[in-house]
Amino acid sequence: MAAETHPRDLLGATQFFDYHHPVVQEFVEQALGDVERTQTEKAVALYYAVRDKLHYEVYGAALSRTGLKASAIISRGRGFCVHKSIVYAAVCRAVGVPSRVALTDVRNHLASPRLRELVGGDVFRFHALNSVHLDGKWVRATPVFNKLLCRLYGLTPLEFDGTADSMSHPYDSKGRRYMEFLHDYGDFDDFPYELVVEGIRSAHPLLFASRYETAGGSLVDEAGELGKPA
Repeated sequence: MAAETHPRDLLGATQFFDYHHPVVQEFVEQALGDVERTQTEKAVALYYAVRDKLHYEVYGAALSRTGLKASAIISRGRGFCVHKSIVYAAVCRAVGVPSRVALTDVRNHLASPRLRELVGGDVFRFHALNSVHLDGKWVRATPVFNKLLCRLYGLTPLEFDGTADSMSHPYDSKGRRYMEFLHDYGDFDDFPYELVVEGIRSAHPLLFASRYETAGGSLVDEAGELGKPA
């Protein structure tokens, strides 16, 4: 983590933010089209592309170094918060918007009984989101939970206008407690692979089917299990 890094130094491609890859370039082009946009408008358009065009899925997620490249994530079309935050950092940098990955621990009150069992409770380590530098300031964005999943789980999709922080709502659409932020690790100039992957594996060992892939399943299918005894 390098809190003092100048924004202009947070535009480069990395192993994980591989935005020169044709797959990433195509994703950006499809999200922005030929419309003239300000940097803020580009960041907002890319936010919604990452949020809704990449399906949020905890299960069957690749966590190898190759699987966590932005190009690989886009090709697979899905992933959880870590994957989607890597993609958003990459596509923002691709259009000249300085970006970082932010990491937190959260308590999620709305998880299916199976997911609670695999995670070992309702505390999720290393929840990922982003910080982007727009109009002279850093703002946080969470392009994670797509519209379909939000509808199935009774959540209001998070919006982002590029001017204010967009982080997970503490309550769902029915006023039930949803998510609490327990710890903030800060913002990272590149994705800290060992910290996050080994940290998730250590905290949630039952979630893994193999060393570099999470257990199979479907959050969409498990949405109907909410409210049942864990």
